[in-house]
This record gives sequence, structure tokens and C-alpha cells, in this order.
Amino acid sequence: MRIIFEDEQMRVIDKPAGVVSESLGRVAHRLDKDTSGVIVLAKTSGAYENLKVQFLERKVKKIYAALVHGIMKSEAGIISEPLVRNPKKGNKFLVGLGGRPAITEWRVVRQYLNPKPGYSFLDVSPHTGRTHQIRVHLKHLGHQIVSDPLYGGRKLYREDIKFCPRLFLHARYLEFTHPVSGERVQFEAGLPEELAEAIKKLVD
Repeated sequence: MRIIFEDEQMRVIDKPAGVVSESLGRVAHRLDKDTSGVIVLAKTSGAYENLKVQFLERKVKKIYAALVHGIMKSEAGIISEPLVRNPKKGNKFLVGLGGRPAITEWRVVRQYLNPKPGYSFLDVSPHTGRTHQIRVHLKHLGHQIVSDPLYGGRKLYREDIKFCPRLFLHARYLEFTHPVSGERVQFEAGLPEELAEAIKKLVD
């Protein structure tokens, strides 16, 4: 597991897919087990409380890389739809009235027209931190994330894993205020090899 940065207050790592965030230590935020990328671990109780408040008060900037099915109709957008737990499947969520507010901003980085019906490579910035938020919001737009075992549908997932072995969602950028120095800090993690290889299999 690659350490991006470390000091006396915190450790920033590039979490591999398949690792449960809570197993890493004192995490002020979490990534889904299937999601890879930048995550910050607090090494002191003071740093933990400071970072936790920043995430709760939405003072942290997060950008995820996602590959989704289909060609987006516009170059960028924001979806603001509440999320509720799926009453039929408790491990899943869906857009629904009375749910917790959730806001996700997205921007097209690149589009791939082949194989049809095409794919869109996105930068996605969640303004809130709901469980499965990005996955549910993009599905609600009709653009499921590639190789999503929960929200992609069984048939689509079987086809996806032929070229992409895991969920194509990666936390590539994290920006927040250092809990002690007060300086604004930024950390990045490039696409893991298996996701970069999946992109290479697409044709413009």
C-alpha cells in the first residue's frame, strides 16, 4: 500500500480496491471497499477530530475518476437528489423522497465512441459524503459506472469485467487544511494499473 505523505499528525495513502477503509486505522472519511485512491488517516486524536469536522462541514475537495457507460449529453453538470436505503436490498441505496441530501458534480474529461454505445471518462466531485453516492447518482442519470457489481446490473457487469476487472472508480485528488499547520494541502494518486489498462482497450 503506497504512502503518499506522512508526518506526526497524519498519513495519506493510496488505498487499493478491495481494502475496507476502517481496517486501515483512524479514518476521518471512508472510501467504498471497491473504490481505490487517496485516503487520509489521523495519527492523533486532535488530528482526527479536526479532519472529521472538515469532512462534515464540506471543507474538503474530492475528485474521483470514473468511467461510465454511454455518452453524456453535456460537458458538465450537477445532480442534487436525496438518497435512501433500498427497502428490498439493504446493502444498496437509491434516489428517493425523504432521503438524505446528496449533491454530486461531474465533468467530462474524455469520451470513447467505440465500442458502441460508447463510454465517458469523468471527473466527479461529491459535495456530500453519502454511502455509494457517486455510484447511485450516475446510475440515476442512466450512466452506470463500469464493472459495478451492485448498481451495474448482472448482465452489464458480466460484460464489463471482460475488459475491466474491478469497479472503475478512483479517488484521484484530495484537498483539505492540515490539522496543525493550517495550510491547505493537496494529494493525488494516478490511476491504478488495472484501470489504466482498461482505458487502453477503448477506441476513440
